[in-house]
Amino acid sequence: MPRFLPITAQKRPTRTKQRTALTATTAALAVLAVGTPVAYATLGDEAPAASRSAARAAASRGKDYIETRLLFGTERPDGGPTVTDRQFLAFVDEEVTPRFPNGLTIQDGRGQWRDSHGVIERERSYELTLLYPASEARVRDAQVERIRDAYEKAYAQDSVARIEERTTADF
Repeated sequence: MPRFLPITAQKRPTRTKQRTALTATTAALAVLAVGTPVAYATLGDEAPAASRSAARAAASRGKDYIETRLLFGTERPDGGPTVTDRQFLAFVDEEVTPRFPNGLTIQDGRGQWRDSHGVIERERSYELTLLYPASEARVRDAQVERIRDAYEKAYAQDSVARIEERTTADF
């Protein structure tokens, strides 16, 4: 004759096991949620249509621009006095603003580079950012080079670094 156990004697999942299963399921879902954007990012054109259309919409808001960053050192290789804030701002007023009157950004920096004798030089510096329409790149190139040359001559600099990127901007 089959033997029936009372309900209290049957094996039931314990609350601890239920919590463990719930925690494991939650962790698995979190990993999937975090990993999905990474997976789409590595697939390139295989991203969902919604992601592609959002990227197109963001790009269509702006226009093609060139971002030029110039890095100006303040130490003089000839041993002269360092370029002061006042001198640099006067340089910007005289040489940069007339060529780029629509705006610019200046940031203070600390930089280092290896000089022609192999010595690592550390100095206070300025980073000047210029943003202009890509259609003006040819004209602006000559203006940027005049700014670089003027600073090198005025403050006995070996060089002024130039970094340039094509970007999209909206104002």
